[in-house]
Amino acid sequence: MKNQTEDIDKLIKETLTEEEAKFYDELEEQNVFQMVLGLFKGKNKWIMFLMNFMTLVFFALFIYCIVQFFETDVQKEYIKWGIGALVFLFGVSMLKVFAWMQMDKNALLRELKRLELQVSSLSGKLSE
Repeated sequence: MKNQTEDIDKLIKETLTEEEAKFYDELEEQNVFQMVLGLFKGKNKWIMFLMNFMTLVFFALFIYCIVQFFETDVQKEYIKWGIGALVFLFGVSMLKVFAWMQMDKNALLRELKRLELQVSSLSGKLSE
């Protein structure tokens, strides 16, 4: 399967101009670290910085609630600190889900750009 993909990539690169081939190479599949760093590029990078800051704040508050939970002896306090810990843990989880959805969106956009480039390359080849 990998050989077929490499063969198709070779055929596509042969039909592209030098500039298009360079752009096509930039659209290669990324590893997880490259995808995470890709979140901090573009128009919405400020929101990702804000989300990560809020994740750290929620995590610190979660740890604080857990510490307070284990230091108390009153049953009412157990409930208060336990619910607080759950709320902040859910907050961290939701912010992480948002980041993973953004990474998935970026991967889909990259694949769509590759597909558009392939279609334009093939249409240019057919019109010749």
